Amino acid sequence: MEITTQPIGDALEVKVKGRLDNYWGEHLQRSLEELIRSGAHHLWLNFSEVSYLSSAGVGLLLSHYRQLKAIGGTFVIVAASDHVKMVIELCHLSPILLSSQKLPVQPPAAQAKPIHFSSASASFELLERTATKPLACSVAGNPALLAGCRFGPQDCSAVHFPKAAFGLGLGAFGHGFEDSQSRFGEFLAVAGCAAYLPTDGTNVPDFMISRGDLIPELSVLYGLRCEGEFSHLLRFEPASPTNVITLSEVVQTALQTSGAAVVGMVILAESAGLIGAALRRSPASTNTSDGAPFQYPDARTWLSFSPERLFSRSLVLVVGVGSAQAPASLSSILRPLGAPAEPSGHFHAAAFSYRPLPKGQMDLQSTVTGLFENEYLQGVLHLLADDRQAGASQQSEFVRGACWLGAISGVQ
Repeated sequence: MEITTQPIGDALEVKVKGRLDNYWGEHLQRSLEELIRSGAHHLWLNFSEVSYLSSAGVGLLLSHYRQLKAIGGTFVIVAASDHVKMVIELCHLSPILLSSQKLPVQPPAAQAKPIHFSSASASFELLERTATKPLACSVAGNPALLAGCRFGPQDCSAVHFPKAAFGLGLGAFGHGFEDSQSRFGEFLAVAGCAAYLPTDGTNVPDFMISRGDLIPELSVLYGLRCEGEFSHLLRFEPASPTNVITLSEVVQTALQTSGAAVVGMVILAESAGLIGAALRRSPASTNTSDGAPFQYPDARTWLSFSPERLFSRSLVLVVGVGSAQAPASLSSILRPLGAPAEPSGHFHAAAFSYRPLPKGQMDLQSTVTGLFENEYLQGVLHLLADDRQAGASQQSEFVRGACWLGAISGVQ
């Protein structure tokens, strides 16, 4: 099979020559996935030299049609051989897959003109959003109690996360301290969805989605909770195919964009690899040593940390707060994201199976809800900077993505 591409306006023509059966379908599948990952969301197929199309090939076409339609893209056959046309018509798929002429891409809805700028490693697009209620943040619990695992019933509180709130910390789905005592782990919540990693030995992340009167609630040992509206959507992609964008660069750009000392952020991005850790055991369990969970050798049994980057090529949802200079009210919970000159922050990430992101403006709630409903939740991680090696510290990296951000007007 031969596959060639050429841009046509805002679309990309994909010309295929050969047989599209189950064997060659895998080759076309990989090629289409790479094109979509690179940002091509309007694909026009030239099948004028495809001599055979099997049911496996038809299934492949339908899968990509549905995927791109869901994000506002197009996937259509603009030229077909007699055999391809016959098969598509017999399957009654002509209305959605066949076109006798090249269809124009629908222009985006009217919106504020984006601002474009770039750095040595990334290109950015900034879209302004209507925000009538600025972000306000509150801190729950005392993070210092994690050293020595000194949490008790008096340190646990129930925290709700409706659709207008987001947050992160150590918590569990459960009814109070006793019910959750053996399961407390890292969690994040945003847009009416929450995910956490239980520490009961299952190592399988759990999640809850807001439906009707059901609102995600966690028993929280400590954490951050922010509520309000985001003022900007920041899109980013690599300056070249070999570049990646670090977490600290995204945070620094968000701080500069907002002009604020502290910024709340939700990032949805294709991962180039995450650096982080997750608890293996609940910090509310009994019989712990003073060194748990951070000091050697206790850390080996308390923390899960990989020297290699995790969840590469996954779609990751990152929630947190970044600061150029941490205020006193947040100093106990913010950590360095890289070198001393880089910003500090506290970020948790949930990794999902990959799906392409739509371009332009994105609705946070529907995007996040669709992610939890349709993709596989792979894990939850507290993002860290690894400074054990000489030279620059290692940190989480992204290929491309979107960041909802807003200045935090106050901290309680």
